[in-house]
Amino acid sequence: MSGELTEILSEGIQVDDHIAGPPDAPLTLVEYADFECLHCGRAYPALSEIREAMAGTLRFVFRHFPLGWEHPHAHDAALAAEAAARQGKFWDMHARLFEQQDRLYADALRAHARTIGLDLAQYALDIADSAVEARVRRDIDSGRASAVRGTPAFFVNGVRHHAAWDLEGLRDALRAAANAAPRALPR
Repeated sequence: MSGELTEILSEGIQVDDHIAGPPDAPLTLVEYADFECLHCGRAYPALSEIREAMAGTLRFVFRHFPLGWEHPHAHDAALAAEAAARQGKFWDMHARLFEQQDRLYADALRAHARTIGLDLAQYALDIADSAVEARVRRDIDSGRASAVRGTPAFFVNGVRHHAAWDLEGLRDALRAAANAAPRALPR
């Protein structure tokens, strides 16, 4: 059965995951994404709307899964987002990268850092730090352990979401999860 997808998130929510929403929310949506992936870019507005509409009941977790063989700038964009996280601006960079998907080369990433107000000297140090690379690698490894093969990949309360990842598809999955018995996420 090597061709089957894992149905359960392999790694629970970590303290240093990128989390938007209450940490104890009854619903958790985990996304594995690539900043250069057009499908992830198309899902971004729906996710923004869902996060806003369900602000009190949804914990949204973003994990990196750059598809370097297909998207040559995705890994560097993930590093840029992690460098921004060190200055408390992960979500600002996250939004900027999805809004500027056609501008993810090195000079553009630095311009994005400037636009969101990062200290550029610190950004340059952080983006080159091996710990930043390790942080991105951890997300990639957890995605692989959860049988993520492409992006975007979603898990609702720890269970893989197979249906549409548009606004209605994700809302329906979250509604179904809200009506189901609570499920503990793996630790």
